[in-house]
Amino acid sequence: MTSSLGLSGDLSRTSVAVGCVLALLALAMLGVELFRGSRRTKGTWLIGLSGVLGVLALLAAILRPVRVSSRATFVGPRVAVLLDASRSIDLPGYEGTRRATLEHVLGELRKRRGDLREALFAFGSGPPTPFAVDADGPEAAKFAVKPLSHSDLGAALESLAKAADERPLAIVVVSDGRLDRPAAEGTEAMTRTALGVLDVPVHTVALASSAPPDASIRSVKTAGAAVAHQPFSLRVEIGCDGGLSCGSIPVAAREYREHGPPTTLAAGTANVEAGSGIVELSLTLDRAGPRILEVEITAPKGDAVPANDKRFVSIEVARERVRVLHVAGRPTYDVRALRMWLKSDASVDVVAFFILRTPTDNVMASQDELALIPFPVDELFSEHLPSFDAVVLQDFNAQPYGLAKHLKSLARYVDKGGGLIMVGGPDAFVPGHYAGTPLADVLPVALPVEEADGVDLGSFVPRLTEAGRSAPALRPLRALLGDDWPEMSGANLVGDARSGTTVLLEHPTRKTKSGAPMPLLALGEHESGRTIALALDGSHRLSFSAFAANAAGRGHGAFWDAMLGWLMRDPRFEPAVVDLPETCIAGEETTLVLHPAVEASGEARLVVSRLGSGEVVRTVSADLPASADRVPVYVGRLDAGGYSVSVEIRRNGVQYPATKRDFACEQGGDEWADTRPDVERLERISKATGGRSVRASEVASLPFPAATQVTTERKSSPILPPWAWTLSAAVLLGAHWFRRRASGLP
Repeated sequence: MTSSLGLSGDLSRTSVAVGCVLALLALAMLGVELFRGSRRTKGTWLIGLSGVLGVLALLAAILRPVRVSSRATFVGPRVAVLLDASRSIDLPGYEGTRRATLEHVLGELRKRRGDLREALFAFGSGPPTPFAVDADGPEAAKFAVKPLSHSDLGAALESLAKAADERPLAIVVVSDGRLDRPAAEGTEAMTRTALGVLDVPVHTVALASSAPPDASIRSVKTAGAAVAHQPFSLRVEIGCDGGLSCGSIPVAAREYREHGPPTTLAAGTANVEAGSGIVELSLTLDRAGPRILEVEITAPKGDAVPANDKRFVSIEVARERVRVLHVAGRPTYDVRALRMWLKSDASVDVVAFFILRTPTDNVMASQDELALIPFPVDELFSEHLPSFDAVVLQDFNAQPYGLAKHLKSLARYVDKGGGLIMVGGPDAFVPGHYAGTPLADVLPVALPVEEADGVDLGSFVPRLTEAGRSAPALRPLRALLGDDWPEMSGANLVGDARSGTTVLLEHPTRKTKSGAPMPLLALGEHESGRTIALALDGSHRLSFSAFAANAAGRGHGAFWDAMLGWLMRDPRFEPAVVDLPETCIAGEETTLVLHPAVEASGEARLVVSRLGSGEVVRTVSADLPASADRVPVYVGRLDAGGYSVSVEIRRNGVQYPATKRDFACEQGGDEWADTRPDVERLERISKATGGRSVRASEVASLPFPAATQVTTERKSSPILPPWAWTLSAAVLLGAHWFRRRASGLP
């Protein structure tokens, strides 16, 4: 509040001016009069004094002075404070970590809240998020914000420039300068473009000015696409900062498997010069789909951030062609139909063998005269088996052709991710001597040893199960033929479906030993691989029969395309697709997204296990609303490492085949790959906008616009009442008149 003197508010400016002029005139005339008569008049100074007082008293009576009290209200400038919320703020900085330094800066800015109107925002990707703090609480300076994967300052500035509310008069950016935007090149132009018409200074506060001693994997990139069974190049960039002596850094690339330790695929050495080095690693992956690679360096002593010495990379491995080994016992109609379809599909590279004679056959001819070569069973199943994506055993007897001794290897092939289809016939399943072997353990159905002949030659029409009516694996065939199937002339006798198996077709009358309908088409998983049991040898009727004529014979191709696609984990035939929308970071909440492919409401059960050991670390259930196409599932916080999530969906009492997805969690992610702060970029941002760039300890020196006066409260009160001023003027003028008379003046 301020106090001052003023004049009565009922007088115009003209009246005040006239009164003052007349008073000055009177004083001037008095002065001239006294000057002329000063020599002959005694007491001149008393006359002058009384005259001046009288004139002033008369003027005061006219103007009536008042005392004015005023109170003004000021509003501080609106300042937008953008706080870097990327994961890099948890790296070393001035105050321990950069997050602790940011909290110190936030506390210093809060001390000036009486002069400023601060709008706090946390920026990462997209528009900034308002950040509210309790100004008077003990946690006022705590930056309790979830770390983000990006630090896009450009998007934050664009959002402030386009906001419809009050524009800020200044912007303060608190960051380490390790930004996605503006980029290191063209920083000034990108900053001005982001601000648009918003012409305000952007002040920057650096959370760190030097990098910690650190050797890190800055980036891992692939040169071209990764194709199964073909070598590709992995380009690894190594950084060395903070005065750490690096020299040559060993680098190794390993693949995580579902079981067993990581397999080393390639190793090399990066020669670090001027703080960086690059090494090219050549490696080959045999399995298609998302593969998890671990790239690790051996850092020298003194590394302050060991978490970025290891990076996990998800490589999407494509198939140029699906390599299928097709082994058949005899050239039947069913065998011929499947072989013709495999040969006709350009995406399939098939190696087919028909067994026309056994090693014990007496052909009565020398080897030079034979057109039929012996079946290369040892070469195929000991040397070349890992090169195939799928193996089809169709009506094949394992005993006479030397396959029995390789069944254990074939089972291991499935466990490691291979696909196996066993197709029925007189020499398949139990008649093919597979019961009681290691291969029987990986099939989706049990093989009853007690069934001597193992076949039922009675005619029947297969019956779709509830799972078969809605499973994506039979959806293309049902679109052509509906729910009907052609009549079959026989079936292999198999036992109950194993746990986790999905039965799509069953026998209409035949029962297993437990009393359940006998499975005819069953899909199952075993370890990392998948298996299919088709206890029929009449799938060719989907193409060559009067029943198939309505679909122009396209049913056979639709059926086998789906079977092979499901075996290869084609998303078209999965009951659900698992997606990882954001990078999984160790210690942070991980969210998986399910995209169900089956309709009707149900439940999903997710089992997250650690790659390598198979240890189950999390089991989560989620409700699936009817026709939902996107269902987020929160699986909590995970440690760094590789993981596999298996999703089992049950709807209307039907258990669908499980689907899997491998993923990895790493410490810090891309934000920790390069620990160097970029103070120069912050300085260029401030220079481009007329702002000032300071360190965290200098935040109190940042200049801000002055406060704006918005309201004024004014109150006036008279010094004396009007009658007092008039009485004073009359008394003083009367005293002046008496003094003049006493001195002889008129």
